[in-house]
Amino acid sequence: MKIEKANAGFLTNFEVLDFLRSRGAKTDPMGCLGAVAASECKVYEYLLKTPSCNQTRESINEFVTRCDTFKLTNADKLNVINWRPSSAADAYAMIEECGKRFSKDDRGEACNEDERVEEFLELVKEAFPSPPPKPEEMTE
Repeated sequence: MKIEKANAGFLTNFEVLDFLRSRGAKTDPMGCLGAVAASECKVYEYLLKTPSCNQTRESINEFVTRCDTFKLTNADKLNVINWRPSSAADAYAMIEECGKRFSKDDRGEACNEDERVEEFLELVKEAFPSPPPKPEEMTE
């Protein structure tokens, strides 16, 4: 693989997964021989267990467009796209200074921080499909 333009920007997990799919990555190690490196197959296999496995370009674009009122940084957006928070605790862990930033609405006026976080989580829920079940959830 050749680097065309160093530091051109960040990639979402979805974009990496899409790239690996286009190169022919598979979960079967024997099916990967020749087409892609074994390490790429491992990355592909890992990404299939993350929320990126069932995202689409449209859902990502919808989220980016609709989240403007929350004044998220590009790094915040990337974290949310990659990990799809489903609880307030997840949002606080992913978004830098979430409490401080969500205590003001898009006009800069004070508002209820908890309500803004719930509004944000509802946006995430509407924009992105449900994440894949975790292995321990599948056995129950």
